[in-house]
Amino acid sequence: MSKFRSLWQASISATKRAFAWNFEDLIPPSEKIIFSFNSKDELKKWHLYSDSEFGGLSAASLEIKDGDTGLSGIFSGNLSSDVDEGSIWRMTSSGFCGMRSKKLDGFIDLDAYDTITMKLRSDGRPYISTIYTDNWVTSPGKQEDNTWQAFIISPKDEWHEVKIPLEKYLPTWRGSVIDVDLAMNQARILGMSISVNAGVGVGSKSEPGPFRLEIDSIKALRA
Repeated sequence: MSKFRSLWQASISATKRAFAWNFEDLIPPSEKIIFSFNSKDELKKWHLYSDSEFGGLSAASLEIKDGDTGLSGIFSGNLSSDVDEGSIWRMTSSGFCGMRSKKLDGFIDLDAYDTITMKLRSDGRPYISTIYTDNWVTSPGKQEDNTWQAFIISPKDEWHEVKIPLEKYLPTWRGSVIDVDLAMNQARILGMSISVNAGVGVGSKSEPGPFRLEIDSIKALRA
């Protein structure tokens, strides 16, 4: 009887351990790294865009440099509100630049998370964080990503961890907030971008001119 009791207790203990392991294995980590700018290989994941594609005169670059805290990404350039007079595009104003992640092989699944956090050092301008999810707006012959946007506000010239709850990202259509009853599909994120716009913000922060944003990482948090 004592042998049977010992075997039974051992079986129960093993089952409890297995259950605890499986339960812990199902819980995602409290932090998920989405992009880390600690290697020049990170440059392969991004492409730049600006109003220069449509006759504007703004320009941007993205580099990985070694600074006072190690390697980080430098998104910089110059915002111009001028338009090339010889452009075939009918632009009346300009002044935007951005860096967008390239197309993924699959999706970024952030269903278990509630906050985007970015460690960065800003020039004091307001920047825009955009999340792209599955298409829901269709143009004739073309589908466009579902876009969600929030402002990045950070102290000037100092490292700061900006935290933006995912619920604060607003649905937008070509840069304008739209009034729709729609929830972000956090499990099927296509990519992200960071941009700067000379028409955003107030005072000197929204003026044309040089800009510089240093980025260490972009992560998801589960509060």
